[in-house]
Amino acid sequence: MDTIEQLIAWAGPKGVKLNGLGPQRMPGRGIGLVATREIQPNEIVLEIPIACLRTLDTVPKPLVRKLPPKMSVHGLLAADLMLDGVNPSSEEHSRYAAWDAVCPTPEDLSTAPLLWPEELQALLPRAARELLDKQKAKFAKDWAGVRPVAVATAGGAEKDVASGSTSVNASQQGTDDKDGDHEDEGLKARYKHAWLLVNTRTFYYTNAKLKKRPRDDHMALQPVADLFNHTDDDSVTCKVSFDYRGFSFRASKIYNPGDEVHICYGRHGNDKLLVEYGFAMDENRWDEVVLDEVVLAKLDESQRDVLEEFGFLGKYVLDREGVCYRTQVAVRMLCCKHGEWRRFVDGADDGEATQEAVDLLVLGMLRESLSTAATKIEEVGGMAVGRPEQREMLVRRWKQIYQILQTHIHRIVGKAQS
Repeated sequence: MDTIEQLIAWAGPKGVKLNGLGPQRMPGRGIGLVATREIQPNEIVLEIPIACLRTLDTVPKPLVRKLPPKMSVHGLLAADLMLDGVNPSSEEHSRYAAWDAVCPTPEDLSTAPLLWPEELQALLPRAARELLDKQKAKFAKDWAGVRPVAVATAGGAEKDVASGSTSVNASQQGTDDKDGDHEDEGLKARYKHAWLLVNTRTFYYTNAKLKKRPRDDHMALQPVADLFNHTDDDSVTCKVSFDYRGFSFRASKIYNPGDEVHICYGRHGNDKLLVEYGFAMDENRWDEVVLDEVVLAKLDESQRDVLEEFGFLGKYVLDREGVCYRTQVAVRMLCCKHGEWRRFVDGADDGEATQEAVDLLVLGMLRESLSTAATKIEEVGGMAVGRPEQREMLVRRWKQIYQILQTHIHRIVGKAQS
């Protein structure tokens, strides 16, 4: 019996109900869920009872008491996953072993930028770098809380852990920093793997206890449902709902036998998908290119002050439809008289009279961005740092950006020539 069969055999008696769905390995995409028969719209294809979820309530209380009182649910769930692996003979491990066995390995998650060398992280697009910086800060905070417990548990200091004596005084901390860093790297890598599993596989969930926490803490892991892959078309995905009984997944269209059934992780561009989930879709309808660097470089300080006063400083993007309204406002600051600019901002002028000048400026900015993307593709292609799949993912992301830029450049040029 392989790991997928073991998971289904484990999940069924616990109340997980698959109705016309079955797990299947997807080349290059891990495991997905496919239709095993014809499925009709609005059919419930999967049910997961509350008792099967891994939530704040299922993290062992002795572990919770040893960790910082304000630790995130993300950090707690990752600690539970990681320390469960440290002690595979535990009762909790036997309870979740079949589920754990189908989770992605560290190699499977290697395309997540959190695992990349700094040299590759530095070459991410600006939007992705900013998301990654926030993610790294969250991880660092969680690891700082978990580290003493992980070191004590893995190092055999069970007596100290059991008594809750996990604090480290200043002199001990100095010794740990100098002598223990190398030994800690293995534990840190294991915790990072567990942390990424939580990051990529949780569902939005709340109850009375979680409602007292920030929205980011409203999360739960659930077996089998975490095998659903993502699609950007949220009109044809399974509809997810939950109540006091558990989660239900309903089909939104007809599926034929063998069709993969998806859910939508959200209307995310590829920078978000790459940082949070470790993949980027070539045909992502929600993808966009952030233009802040090239637009802001053209504005002087007084122009930036005016844009900030009116709430239009930054967050300039190009998507598959064109540049956003915020970009139109910012670029008009460069080519319109103040009265014209103000009328456009107030909605009293549709801007048609100045659109040609705006398009010309935008065209120059997009060409600059295109040159930057081409340079990044060439630079990453000549590197040997990191894993091949990491470099390939980074090149892929820049090529997606290049394609969006090129498409809109052609659109502007064609408009001018018509």
